[in-house]
Amino acid sequence: MIVSSFVAALLLLPSLPAGPASGPRPVEPVPPPAAVRVDPVLLHRPGTQVRLPPGVKAPPRLSARSWLIADAVTGDVLAAHDAHRRLPPASTLKTLFALATLPGLPPDRQHTVSEHELRGIGDGSSLVGVREEVTYRVADLWRGVFLSSGNDAVRVLAGLNGGWAATVRKMQATARALGAHDTRVVSPDGYDAPGQVSSAYDLAVFGRAGLRNPDFAHYAATPYAQFPAGRWSFGIRNTNRLLTGADGVRRYPGLLGIKNGYTSNAGHTLIAAARKGSRTLVVSVMNPRRGGAYAVYEETRDLLDWGFAAAPHARPVGSLLPPRAALPVRAAAAPPAPSAPPAPRSVPPTAAVSVATLPVPADGDGPPPLLPLTFVGAAFLAAAALWRVRRRTER
Repeated sequence: MIVSSFVAALLLLPSLPAGPASGPRPVEPVPPPAAVRVDPVLLHRPGTQVRLPPGVKAPPRLSARSWLIADAVTGDVLAAHDAHRRLPPASTLKTLFALATLPGLPPDRQHTVSEHELRGIGDGSSLVGVREEVTYRVADLWRGVFLSSGNDAVRVLAGLNGGWAATVRKMQATARALGAHDTRVVSPDGYDAPGQVSSAYDLAVFGRAGLRNPDFAHYAATPYAQFPAGRWSFGIRNTNRLLTGADGVRRYPGLLGIKNGYTSNAGHTLIAAARKGSRTLVVSVMNPRRGGAYAVYEETRDLLDWGFAAAPHARPVGSLLPPRAALPVRAAAAPPAPSAPPAPRSVPPTAAVSVATLPVPADGDGPPPLLPLTFVGAAFLAAAALWRVRRRTER
């Protein structure tokens, strides 16, 4: 009798799945597996971090105190050296200024500059030539920021954004939202200030985020422009030599620009991005100690050349994605399952366990989890009860 009931119960269970492999896993979309599997602590270790198979050339030996190269699409970090070392960023911090303030300032908005807006600019600052009593479009001022690294243009834009202190707070909040926790903002234009620091990791985060903003990407890739001066205008040139090929620095093919910087305290710094075929890389280089004023461009060139060659083979050593976006698959919330009909009272509560709640291997390569025995037992009891009711009805 028990055997026949068991057989009948099995015959009445054609829709019971044999295991989770029989259907799609109801797991919320997550970042690429590489961004999930890599321990973020790896990038906090000193020295160069890279994972390459045998036969693949190692990254170039650079004189920069800190550097990083990553895939701009996936956020995978291909290699880095002292990625979280906190150093003064110079004008590369203007990328964070743009990320924080660009969305709230329409490019066609016009503004007439007053004298008080140009006060407080640090001695020796780079200037684009903003003049009082001249009316500028916001887009003109942004070209002054990106091409000429104009601290005068930053002052005016910060004023339109609510003031210097409010801009500092907004930049700090933006950095935190992006997962850039090494950055402390004191002066939005990147001018040397006590306690103002960033890192190669954070600068690469800002560069990657900027490429996803069409206005930012447009300004960052502009080599030349006209800057208004009242009834006339004058030409300005981007100070990123890899973009313009100025001062004997060869242009880099496929360069998307972004931002360079220099102060006596920070040395030379640079965030650059380039596209080759279907791949886009972002690089940050901080304070080369050899090679002169243009070493930052040549070391960036060497990193980009290495990155395009090694990217198909390198295993990531970290991710530029914010921590909350890089949660392991097993920690991701599954979409709500459709409500099931009430279970018979004789079925124990554990029978309600759904396959959707079972852990899934983080890398997606492991064997599918076994169906819980409680689930099978509950299904058997329910089928047996149904078989008994049907048998009574047939009598």
